Amino acid sequence: MSERFGSAAITAAIEGSDGPALCAYVTAGFPTPAAFPEVLRSVAAAADLVEIGVPFTDPMADGLTIQTSNRVALRAGVTLEWVLERLEASILETPTLLMGYYNPFLAHGLEDLGDSLTRARVSGLIVPDLPFEESLPIRQVLEPHGLALVQMVAPTTPPDRLRWLAAAGTGFVYAVTTTGVTGRRVDLASDDLKYLGRVKRAATLPVLAGFGIRSRRQVEAVAGVVDGVIVGSALIEVIERGEDPGAFLEALRSKVPA
Repeated sequence: MSERFGSAAITAAIEGSDGPALCAYVTAGFPTPAAFPEVLRSVAAAADLVEIGVPFTDPMADGLTIQTSNRVALRAGVTLEWVLERLEASILETPTLLMGYYNPFLAHGLEDLGDSLTRARVSGLIVPDLPFEESLPIRQVLEPHGLALVQMVAPTTPPDRLRWLAAAGTGFVYAVTTTGVTGRRVDLASDDLKYLGRVKRAATLPVLAGFGIRSRRQVEAVAGVVDGVIVGSALIEVIERGEDPGAFLEALRSKVPA
């Protein structure tokens, strides 16, 4: 695999960012399959990483905004295979991850998954409903291709498990900012920043904060505490309104004047 792709490319993109790194989440095939390639190009040009959501019928970690985008994409016939085909045909310089629930990857066939992801130049996976203890089959598929399996931690994660997960993942550590689902506004109080600091101290990889990130003020709040942020629901809302997703992402960066 090219050095522009894979777990090492994810880490390098975060560490090479000018300011807090920005990982942008988009739902594959949203707002329409025809419009998605242009949305993806715009997002990839503005972000350090792109996280593409594979539509699923029961996205248990996601709030109403991303649930709705999943339903729209599913009704339009978007599948994991559709996503892989579009990525294989595209030329993106920005490292790309797939965020999906375990069933679509299992249904695709784990024996072919590593080759399929490599052809599509996918750098890694985020699988929210797959505990690390049960992830060996998919890790055995990803690791020979140099692909990441990002681990998620939360404020409720016990300290010993937090340290273990922070050391077990690849690519980066996904620090969920709040209990609950995506899309909830997060004020990032001092306790939240202390939690993020604990994750950062436990991790050997970069740490990105996600769930509820939607403003430049929040990005500035975590600067120097963790290595960057993941923006999802707020970006989906921008796309749904027909606004420029690239411009929204650029405005989130702390180096951009208010």
